[in-house]
Amino acid sequence: MSDFLHVLTDHWSLFGEGFGNTVKLFLIAAVGCLILGVLLGAFRVSPIPALRWFGATYVNIVRNTPLTLVFAFLVFAAPKLDVNFDYFTAAAVALTVYTSAFICEVVRSGVNTVAPGQAEAARALGLSFAQVLTEVVLPQALRAMVPPLMSVLIAMLKNTTVAAGFSVVEAGAIPSYMAEFGEPQFYVLLWIVIGFLVLIAPLVVLQRFLERKLAVAR
Repeated sequence: MSDFLHVLTDHWSLFGEGFGNTVKLFLIAAVGCLILGVLLGAFRVSPIPALRWFGATYVNIVRNTPLTLVFAFLVFAAPKLDVNFDYFTAAAVALTVYTSAFICEVVRSGVNTVAPGQAEAARALGLSFAQVLTEVVLPQALRAMVPPLMSVLIAMLKNTTVAAGFSVVEAGAIPSYMAEFGEPQFYVLLWIVIGFLVLIAPLVVLQRFLERKLAVAR
């Protein structure tokens, strides 16, 4: 037990930096993918064919591309196109671009749970498509969107570990650094698991809170 505890206490700064960067990466990418994902979801249900085509094409290409390849493109290919990011920014952009495709599908499926008569009645009152979506459809769709939306965000939190392979010092990079100190990898990995459980717990609590609040609003 003492060896297990010493793995954390003797290298607290490394764990702190790693999980600190993980949290920063997650928060930045979460905001970005929610904005982009909702916008793409609006495109998917738009009455304009070109926007629907763009949304569907984006989702089909990005969702079926491995996240590692998205990272590799931004880190290695983008500089050849004179688009330069530092490693942390490239990781945030990669997670945003990749996860927004899944957020888009959550939004689209949530919108489809709302009875078509709701949108038709809103349009009959003279509301524009944007007003119908933001004031009538999305507030109702949110009830169905919360569980899958939180699942996507939790998956994205775990996907931040891919950044370790592209020189970002976050939680996934801790084992390689700890190997240099000769620390038992089993204990290191166990602490990382505990760290992710601590980070995921607030998201689970938030999901249950939102589900209860929206259920009361029915």
